[in-house]
Amino acid sequence: MVTRTAGALTVLALAACSAISPLANAQDDDGFAQGNGESKGRHVKVMIISMFGPEGQVWLDKLGPWQDISVAGLSPDYPAIHCNRQDICVMTTGMGHANAAASTMALAFSSRFDLRHTYFMVAGIAGIDPVQGTVGSAAWAKYLVDFGIQWEIDGREIPSGWNTGYLGINTKSPTDKPPLDYRTEVFQLNTRLADTAFALSRSVVLSDNPQAQAARAKYNYAPANRPPTVIQCDTLAGDTWWSGTKLGERAREWTKILTDGKGVYCTTQQEDNATYEALKRAASAHRVDLNRVAVLRAGSDFDRPYDGQTSADNLLNYAAQGGFNIALENLYRAGNPLVQDIVSHWSEWRDGVPQR
Repeated sequence: MVTRTAGALTVLALAACSAISPLANAQDDDGFAQGNGESKGRHVKVMIISMFGPEGQVWLDKLGPWQDISVAGLSPDYPAIHCNRQDICVMTTGMGHANAAASTMALAFSSRFDLRHTYFMVAGIAGIDPVQGTVGSAAWAKYLVDFGIQWEIDGREIPSGWNTGYLGINTKSPTDKPPLDYRTEVFQLNTRLADTAFALSRSVVLSDNPQAQAARAKYNYAPANRPPTVIQCDTLAGDTWWSGTKLGERAREWTKILTDGKGVYCTTQQEDNATYEALKRAASAHRVDLNRVAVLRAGSDFDRPYDGQTSADNLLNYAAQGGFNIALENLYRAGNPLVQDIVSHWSEWRDGVPQR
């Protein structure tokens, strides 16, 4: 599975129920309210969830100044939540399923925050299917699918008549839908929120650069060889970073199987099913509202090679595609219209996604 927030990217960019004592009635040097001594904690209108430093930094550079609020249980690399005067906060979970789940649980069950009316926006970079988008494209998802929860047969021993060595757990063939015993294999997001986010951002002009233009020109079909745009399609999570045409075909097929034909695969990353499951558990304790979760992923590189390129070359030289920096910038360009609409029209958003 091509996962684009995995450890290799740090080379490029460096990257619960709480017993924490509530903050005293006070303000910091910048005038931010630090809390009111009540268990409800600080109210948040939008919580932006990033997975590693550069994804969070694009927001921190543009929407400050910030108050830092330490939370027990967050990643030791990212031990604080950053909040501004608009009640927009940014957290960074750390990369991969385990970090995403642990950090999100720590946040969701911390007494320092009241998240009952908070909108959560996961915003991260990803690999992208060239049939659905291109490097720099920003995609709003309606379905989150876990690509890692499958049986796998050695690729050198795939049974005759099968087109893949992957199949659902406790099934008999690659085309069978599994019984979903893990309960985390697939999640459907709030369609109205996804559609509203897309409507607010679809006309945004996205960032691009010559290196990305040269990389996408090697693909002889659209939209791979066209400039990046804001799109709607779905995302796969899994901790293994993969590259390949056959694996990409399985990603498309697996999405169709788990969503009963409704989902369309386009981005691949590591964390989103884990993040959502943590929020789901918090929702069962009435601490968050799952109807307020949006997921935005921007393509930093292609999940499969162009004609004439090997999958190994596509993987080992992913940085040469030029998508890393523009994908980070496009998370902000595509995501900020939703963020600002929520905080600027809070009376419309407070009780749920408005009908428009």
